[in-house]
Amino acid sequence: MDDNRNMPDDPRYAAFAWRRFKHILWWMAGVAALASAVAVGTMWWALGWMGIHVAIATVLGTFCTIMMTAALMGLMFLSSGAGHDEQVIDPLGDEADRY
Repeated sequence: MDDNRNMPDDPRYAAFAWRRFKHILWWMAGVAALASAVAVGTMWWALGWMGIHVAIATVLGTFCTIMMTAALMGLMFLSSGAGHDEQVIDPLGDEADRY
Protein backbone atom coordinates (compact mmCIF):
# COMPACT_ATOMS: atom_id res chain seq x y z
CA MET A 1 0.00 0.00 0.00
CA ASP A 2 2.90 2.35 0.69
CA ASP A 3 4.08 2.04 -2.92
CA ASN A 4 0.80 3.53 -4.19
CA ARG A 5 1.05 6.47 -1.83
CA ASN A 6 4.43 7.48 -3.31
CA MET A 7 3.37 7.26 -6.97
CA PRO A 8 2.70 11.02 -7.42
CA ASP A 9 6.19 11.72 -6.09
CA ASP A 10 7.88 9.37 -8.59
CA PRO A 11 9.06 11.51 -11.55
CA ARG A 12 9.23 8.50 -13.91
CA TYR A 13 5.64 7.52 -13.21
CA ALA A 14 4.49 11.14 -13.50
CA ALA A 15 6.20 11.43 -16.89
CA PHE A 16 4.55 8.17 -17.99
CA ALA A 17 1.11 9.39 -16.84
CA TRP A 18 1.43 12.74 -18.64
CA ARG A 19 2.68 11.01 -21.81
CA ARG A 20 -0.35 8.73 -21.71
CA PHE A 21 -2.65 11.73 -21.15
CA LYS A 22 -1.18 13.60 -24.13
CA HIS A 23 -1.43 10.48 -26.30
CA ILE A 24 -5.11 10.15 -25.44
CA LEU A 25 -5.68 13.83 -26.22
CA TRP A 26 -4.10 13.45 -29.67
CA TRP A 27 -6.40 10.52 -30.42
CA MET A 28 -9.37 12.52 -29.19
CA ALA A 29 -8.35 15.45 -31.42
CA GLY A 30 -8.64 13.08 -34.37
CA VAL A 31 -12.04 11.89 -33.18
CA ALA A 32 -13.15 15.50 -32.67
CA ALA A 33 -12.02 16.47 -36.17
CA LEU A 34 -13.90 13.53 -37.65
CA ALA A 35 -17.02 14.35 -35.63
CA SER A 36 -16.81 17.98 -36.77
CA ALA A 37 -16.59 16.92 -40.41
CA VAL A 38 -19.55 14.57 -39.96
CA ALA A 39 -21.56 17.36 -38.29
CA VAL A 40 -20.91 19.81 -41.14
CA GLY A 41 -21.59 17.12 -43.73
CA THR A 42 -24.85 16.16 -42.07
CA MET A 43 -25.97 19.77 -41.87
CA TRP A 44 -25.09 20.33 -45.53
CA TRP A 45 -26.96 17.16 -46.55
CA ALA A 46 -30.05 17.99 -44.45
CA LEU A 47 -30.24 21.75 -44.97
CA GLY A 48 -28.47 22.34 -48.26
CA TRP A 49 -26.08 25.21 -48.83
CA MET A 50 -24.92 27.05 -45.70
CA GLY A 51 -22.74 30.06 -45.14
CA ILE A 52 -19.08 29.73 -44.25
CA HIS A 53 -19.78 31.31 -40.86
CA VAL A 54 -22.25 28.54 -39.98
CA ALA A 55 -19.76 25.87 -41.04
CA ILE A 56 -16.94 27.45 -39.01
CA ALA A 57 -19.16 27.84 -35.96
CA THR A 58 -20.28 24.21 -36.24
CA VAL A 59 -16.72 22.93 -36.57
CA LEU A 60 -15.41 25.05 -33.68
CA GLY A 61 -18.36 24.24 -31.44
CA THR A 62 -18.17 20.50 -32.05
CA PHE A 63 -14.37 20.30 -31.86
CA CYS A 64 -14.02 22.44 -28.73
CA THR A 65 -16.83 20.64 -26.90
CA ILE A 66 -15.32 17.22 -27.54
CA MET A 67 -11.80 18.38 -26.64
CA MET A 68 -12.94 20.04 -23.41
CA THR A 69 -14.79 16.88 -22.42
CA ALA A 70 -11.77 14.73 -23.27
CA ALA A 71 -9.40 16.98 -21.33
CA LEU A 72 -11.55 17.09 -18.19
CA MET A 73 -12.23 13.35 -18.21
CA GLY A 74 -8.57 12.65 -18.94
CA LEU A 75 -7.44 14.81 -16.03
CA MET A 76 -9.89 13.05 -13.74
CA PHE A 77 -8.50 9.66 -14.72
CA LEU A 78 -4.93 11.00 -14.56
CA SER A 79 -5.52 12.17 -11.00
CA SER A 80 -7.02 8.85 -9.98
CA GLY A 81 -4.47 6.71 -11.82
CA ALA A 82 -1.46 8.65 -10.57
CA GLY A 83 -2.42 8.13 -6.93
CA HIS A 84 -3.36 11.72 -6.12
CA ASP A 85 -6.81 10.74 -4.90
CA GLU A 86 -5.38 8.34 -2.32
CA GLN A 87 -3.23 11.09 -0.80
CA VAL A 88 -6.17 13.31 0.10
CA ILE A 89 -6.66 13.60 3.84
CA ASP A 90 -10.29 13.89 4.91
CA PRO A 91 -10.34 16.43 7.76
CA LEU A 92 -13.88 15.50 8.83
CA GLY A 93 -13.36 11.75 8.80
CA ASP A 94 -16.58 9.96 9.67
CA GLU A 95 -18.31 13.16 10.84
CA ALA A 96 -19.57 13.93 7.34
CA ASP A 97 -21.36 10.57 7.13
CA ARG A 98 -23.68 11.49 10.01
CA TYR A 99 -25.30 14.34 8.10
